[in-house]
Amino acid sequence: MKKTLLIIPTYNEIDNIRKIIPAVFKAIPGLNILVVDDNSPDGTGNYVKSLSETDERVKIIERQGKLGLGTAYVQGFKYAIANNYEIILQMDADFSHDPNELKNFLREIEMHDLVIGSRYIQGVNVINWPMRRLLLSYFANKYTKFITGLPVCDATGGFKCFRAEVLKSINLDSIKSNGYSFQIEVNFKVWKKGFSIKEIPIIFYDRNEGHSKMSKKIVREAVFMVWKLRLRSILGKLD
Repeated sequence: MKKTLLIIPTYNEIDNIRKIIPAVFKAIPGLNILVVDDNSPDGTGNYVKSLSETDERVKIIERQGKLGLGTAYVQGFKYAIANNYEIILQMDADFSHDPNELKNFLREIEMHDLVIGSRYIQGVNVINWPMRRLLLSYFANKYTKFITGLPVCDATGGFKCFRAEVLKSINLDSIKSNGYSFQIEVNFKVWKKGFSIKEIPIIFYDRNEGHSKMSKKIVREAVFMVWKLRLRSILGKLD
């Protein structure tokens, strides 16, 4: 297997992180896991740091506060590039993404540059979400596709796999968005650079432990981000 890193951002995920790390290693023993923790008050960072001292496959970046999903992934991407990883995966800590699907991403990344786990490429594959949240997500993706032209059914999903050269080609310092809009922005830039994108079907499960980080601010950011991306692309100013 190529040198592979899985990035998991965390904030107050102690109950989930204790379970997700063993589940990931059971599915793919040979990869490394990087947890990017935003100074979780519940001790998530301390737990992962302790684990990293006995298992060299576990890495951690401890940040000074709650700085957001987008910046967490950017730091993770930079770490992966600096440490010569060839394949970079990303997923949530809360079991909304099934670790058993990781093997499918690693298979498809052999033939593509970015693989996206899609909730909407084969109908709607979301379990236990409130209808309001489901409709928001579903129509946000329709809206994104209509405004930007991005040929992806699930542009806002966070279960993904990159070849390292894709991330090296993007100006990571230019990415300022978080949440939904972070995923959209990265996917759009990858597409505009001509890399191949493959969506594979996944089933998305609502979290069992902890609390969702969704907010109205995240939704507003995504609404305006798609127009910014379209305008910058038209003007030739896309970083």
